[in-house]
Formats: sequence, C-alpha cells, structure tokens
Amino acid sequence: MNYVIRTERLVKIYHAGGPVKKKEIEAVRGLDLSVRRGEIYGFLGPNGAGKSTTIKVLMNLIFPTSGAAFLFDQPVERPDVRDKVGFLPENPYFYEYLTAEEFLKLNADLYGIPSQRAKEKIDGLLDFVGLSRFRKTRLKKFSKGMLQRIGLAQALINDPELVILDEPTSGLDPIGRKMVLDLIKTLGDQGKTVFFSTHILSDVESVCTQVGIIIKGKLRKSGNIEEILESDDDLFRVRLKGKLNEDLKKFNPQVTGEEIVISPVTGEVLYEVFDLVKRGSDLQLVEVGKFRKTLEEVFLEEVEKVKREEGYEAD
Repeated sequence: MNYVIRTERLVKIYHAGGPVKKKEIEAVRGLDLSVRRGEIYGFLGPNGAGKSTTIKVLMNLIFPTSGAAFLFDQPVERPDVRDKVGFLPENPYFYEYLTAEEFLKLNADLYGIPSQRAKEKIDGLLDFVGLSRFRKTRLKKFSKGMLQRIGLAQALINDPELVILDEPTSGLDPIGRKMVLDLIKTLGDQGKTVFFSTHILSDVESVCTQVGIIIKGKLRKSGNIEEILESDDDLFRVRLKGKLNEDLKKFNPQVTGEEIVISPVTGEVLYEVFDLVKRGSDLQLVEVGKFRKTLEEVFLEEVEKVKREEGYEAD
C-alpha cells in the first residue's frame, strides 16, 4: 500500500444560478494528488482554490463530477475505509452544553469503543491537547483555540492512521496556532499521516514534509518541501543592518526597518556588497547564505503563472 490518499483526474463542478440562467463553477479540475504513509502534507492554496472541496470528496461528503478518489487504495465510498481516518472540518459544530469529557465520550460511543477503553482514551487525549483541567467545562465557555484542540481530540478518538484537517489554524491567535501546529508535528512523530489544508504559508513551512499548491482547482506544484525550496550554489542571500543608501538601491533590496535583504545575488555582486559594507559606517553585515527560495516566493510565482495563463485573480 503506497498511498494513503490518492486522486485520479478528480473534477468537481458546482451549479449556481436559477433555472433559466445556470452557471457552472469548476471547483476542482483534473486533480492528481498522492500522499504517502507517514507524511505531514500541507495542502496550500488561496481562498476558493478547491482545498475544502477536495477534502469533502475524500470524506465522501460530496461526490465528484468525474474522476476518482481513494483512501488506503480503496474507493472513498467504502464506509469501512473511513474507520482509519480522523477528520476535523473547517467549521465544526459543537454541542455547546456538553462538557469536553462528555463530547469525547459521545464520539467514542459513535465508534463503539467500550467504556473502560473510552475512559482511557479520553484521559490520554485531553492530556495530549492540553485540556485535562477543562474536562468538566462546557464547550460554550471554550475559546476558539480550545475548540480547535477539542476538535482535534475527537478526530483522534478512534486512533486513526490518517488525520485530515481542514484549515485547522484559521482564525487562531499566534499562541493557539503554535499549539495546534505542535500537536500536528507530534502526530507526525508518532507515525501518523497528517493531511491539512491551509492558506497560511508559514504553517506549511514550519511542520510539513510534503506540500501541494492548488490554485483555481489545479495542483500547480507538489513534492518534498526541501526540494521545492531548493537552494542554488551559485546564488546568495545577504542580510545587512543599517541605513539604506543609494549604492545599495541598484540591487533591489527588501527593507524592513533597519534590516536590508539582498537576494539573489551572484558571487561578483556579493563582493560589491562587501565593499560597500567596508566603506559604509552605517552598514553592518549580519548574514550571508546560499540563496534558497521561501515558500512565499514559490507560491507567488505559481499565482503569477496562473494570472498570465488564465487571467486569474486570487481572493
């Protein structure tokens, strides 16, 4: 079994408008996606790119217009295949008058987990997501970040091999985002496969081993994150601190406060910058390294390609 998730030329078309004038919206267009066991796969794209639609097809919540989707090399329509999957949707609904403990017990009952085993699982999961002391607290009193963590706990109640999360850090403050991302990283360390969608570039760069960039329903780029952010031995990135002068402007620097970043530059230009630093009392060399694209640069390159090819404007 090579792939935990696989799609073949997946297409999903929605129909909008009235009975007279109908409009077709092609949310997913010929998507070929593959995720191997043990990967943390970041499914990256702007709003409206087709991320949630793809996940809903994988969870058999909606049906493809054409093409096929598979979990563990089995068609997603098979109910038994989803026994191995934990799922947290983008906008989950919680029974707000249940306590955290009662909510997890309800989910354990849905999976037919025996009472004693369920109690052990609930204790372990509440500890895992850092909510043990809130086990008797009703969900209506939970913050957004706490709800995301109890949602993640319910997605793990069946000890799944695959965890699918739709925008798990959306709307969270920096502390809540870090906690959720740390939990995702821990799941990867435990050998679970994690597939999560996001439009937040830094989330993918910080935890993922694989990344797929989807724009306007098509997979534009995918692969190992280190390969996608490949370095170039002949190009460099220079970080300086100080005041930008006229001589530096010709290198098209990026300036943030007192930090000046120049990249990519050749070895010849690098020595020019060194010379300017020697002669400029207002400049200090902070770092020199091989040029390596950021995920933001790769992502924006793909967006620009789509704009040129299809006149697409991201939301």
